[in-house]
Amino acid sequence: VEEPFEMVEVRVPEEYSGSVIDLFNTRNGELQDMGLDDGGESMSVIKYLIPTRGMLGLRSEMLTATRGTAIIDAVFDSYRPKISGDIQARDKGSLLAFEDGTITSFGLENAQDRGKLFAKAGDETYKNMIVGIHQRPGDLAVNVCKTKQLTNMRSATKGITVGITAPIVLSLDACVEYLASDEILEVTPSVFRMAKNPEMMGKKGKGKGKK
Repeated sequence: VEEPFEMVEVRVPEEYSGSVIDLFNTRNGELQDMGLDDGGESMSVIKYLIPTRGMLGLRSEMLTATRGTAIIDAVFDSYRPKISGDIQARDKGSLLAFEDGTITSFGLENAQDRGKLFAKAGDETYKNMIVGIHQRPGDLAVNVCKTKQLTNMRSATKGITVGITAPIVLSLDACVEYLASDEILEVTPSVFRMAKNPEMMGKKGKGKGKK
């Protein structure tokens, strides 16, 4: 069985070359060449041969690791024997909706301490839908539909003093890059939703708790 490989060339300031090499190595990349750019701007030129599936999510991680300074060019190289096993795509898990319902500000206030969110108050969600990035490895179920217990004339949102961070808005390409092997993407005309694959929930990636 064979899979496609790409030849990737990265130009990056020398101070970030180590971070670039680490990212390629975690994705089964094979170093082909490394040197300095002839332009005299202290730029390293790094070339790697890497499976195409290892490129998913790599660009965004590399731009983050190099503070947006990396210049990345990739072209198809050839088909080669498939590398056995999974290729590490990301080192953090997902925040999963604990139940079906409408996302509330109170629920988001509690959930945002656990990572970065994709959802906002008023969005509809369902159990095991991905609503954010967990700040640690492994998945975590969070109750983003939780409402504040009402007392007398208090409203469900009154009393929230902690600011809610704006959600991360993902494009279709960003969603595809984010997905792990046990996650799926739902595409509609108006929204993209990611969730755990129901058929694999009992095998791995299962949420480990509720907050």
